[in-house]
Amino acid sequence: MTITQGKFISLEGSEGVGKTTSLNFVKDFIESKGHKVLVTREPGGTPLAEDLRATLLANRKEQVEPDTELLLMFAARSQHVKQVIQPTLASGSWVLCDRFVDASYAYQGGGRGMDYARIEQLEQWTLGNFKPDLTILLDMSVEEGMARTRLRGKPDRFETEKMAFYENVRNAYLQRAKQEPNRIHLIDAAPDISSVQRALRSLLQETCFSNNSE
Repeated sequence: MTITQGKFISLEGSEGVGKTTSLNFVKDFIESKGHKVLVTREPGGTPLAEDLRATLLANRKEQVEPDTELLLMFAARSQHVKQVIQPTLASGSWVLCDRFVDASYAYQGGGRGMDYARIEQLEQWTLGNFKPDLTILLDMSVEEGMARTRLRGKPDRFETEKMAFYENVRNAYLQRAKQEPNRIHLIDAAPDISSVQRALRSLLQETCFSNNSE
């Protein structure tokens, strides 16, 4: 029996947009269609990559240089892709990832002001042409997202930036969506959960489970 390659879906968005709730909904929807789903995250997804995640998110007195941050992100991503994501897809299962390479363009590019060309060079070096089949971008105003984030408890290093940082992150995400409209699909995350989930269901049905794509 020939095993069909699984699909790779990433969820993106700035702080407080409700990715965890949406991830669970997307997972349940795909499984209801008869597919196995691996849920993972970035940075992270392997023991080594999770160690790098802890290093990246930890609050510290030492300033973390943007280059250092970017290189650690891609180091974790390379390990994650080669050890987990690609083998899982090859087995026929689907992969659902909380953030992927678009996050580097948004956070290190938009947020830190790094040259997008440098990020693209790292992407090509570590990933080649490997990208998600579908990227769901959850979007809402920075003010509302950060208000939600503050309710979650002690913030990590990325949750203690100034508002201008998050505005730049959001704008970078929206620009990515304009550049790759066939892959990146925008979902308004501001309405109630039921409305967001209806939009997610419609998007998944159209992009992944139409007559020619299931």
